[in-house]
Amino acid sequence: MKKRILGIALVLCMMLSVTGCGEKKHTDKLVLALRSGTYSEVIKSCLVNFEKEHGITCEVEELSEDDLHSYVLNDSVNRKGSYDLCMVDGSWVSEYIFEGVLADLGELGYSFDDDIIPATTSICVQNGNTYLVPYYGNVTVMMYNKEVAAELGFDENSFNSLEDIKEFCSRSSQAGHGGFVYRGDTENNIVVDFLPILCAFGGWVVDENNNPTVNTQEFADALAFYIELTQTGGALAKDDLIASVEDGNMVTAVGWPGWYDSADSKGSEYMAFPGKATSDSASYNSNIYGIWTLGIPENSTNKELACELLTYLMDKDVQKSTIPAGGVPCRYSSLNDPEVCAKDPHMPVICKALENGIYRPVMQEWPRFYTILGDEMMDIMAGNNSISDGLSIAQGELTTLMNTK
Repeated sequence: MKKRILGIALVLCMMLSVTGCGEKKHTDKLVLALRSGTYSEVIKSCLVNFEKEHGITCEVEELSEDDLHSYVLNDSVNRKGSYDLCMVDGSWVSEYIFEGVLADLGELGYSFDDDIIPATTSICVQNGNTYLVPYYGNVTVMMYNKEVAAELGFDENSFNSLEDIKEFCSRSSQAGHGGFVYRGDTENNIVVDFLPILCAFGGWVVDENNNPTVNTQEFADALAFYIELTQTGGALAKDDLIASVEDGNMVTAVGWPGWYDSADSKGSEYMAFPGKATSDSASYNSNIYGIWTLGIPENSTNKELACELLTYLMDKDVQKSTIPAGGVPCRYSSLNDPEVCAKDPHMPVICKALENGIYRPVMQEWPRFYTILGDEMMDIMAGNNSISDGLSIAQGELTTLMNTK
């Protein structure tokens, strides 16, 4: 009997050892898939305390936008479970949720607090479930060269409409500088740089049911204006665009806070994009979100610990601490903090833009949508097609795309 009791005890001990003796499974590493640049730098700046507290290492993979999108998606489809936390662009949300890439954060115990700007969370909640959190408050701004502006008698109070911006660009071009510079290297960049202009004319790319709305008078008027604006300058890739505005070779561009550190800049400045086409036209919300969100892959084997990290990264004090590294929190307490605003007066401007921002359409078809639209816009801008014919073609192709399920 004693031998039998001892045998049972040994079996129970072995069973407990297999399950960790009743304790949570321990990991010594979390892997983070992040967008390279300022976006990943701000997260890296505040990981040390979390690592020390939990006795782990946070391994950061810094990826380009395209690689981040495809690596996380393919990892999910192939059930590898390589990542524990990932950055997600708003335009990927529908695809990621359809493919089951993201875990439900609500089931892991996460919820939003009232310090987070409400409009920035709209894309994070789908079908009543919370899949993402708004981490980096990227939103369109107007970059301009402040030295050329002063030389020509312009300042931030001079730009109250798109017509004012075009006047500045025209006079700058006549004075021997360039004018408006846009990103002409990809279909996505062509479309995204145009969206603030389109909004200020009262247009949009889809209606409330995601039906295409590109063959409209508002869209045609906005594109005609945009073509005139771009003719004062030219097209460049992102890094060259930023440099051209900084050194005064070009004087305005659509930019993002994540590109630009106002404290280090000598020649350029930024302000909120005006939402009016002309001084006497209606005013519209023309702030386009490029917010980088955070989520937890459904196939992560460390979801609970990853949620602790996500909660830590979203803490208001931790978020405020990232601002010196270039962070742009989606939090009132950070963006309106007196100490923060004294060092960077742009923060209240960004806060206002985030309060009234617009996400790009939430639909799986968005990558194909902007490719079709961007191709047609390139043809029109190159003079290979008229605005009316090009937009008619785009409307037909986009309608076919959206009706093919």
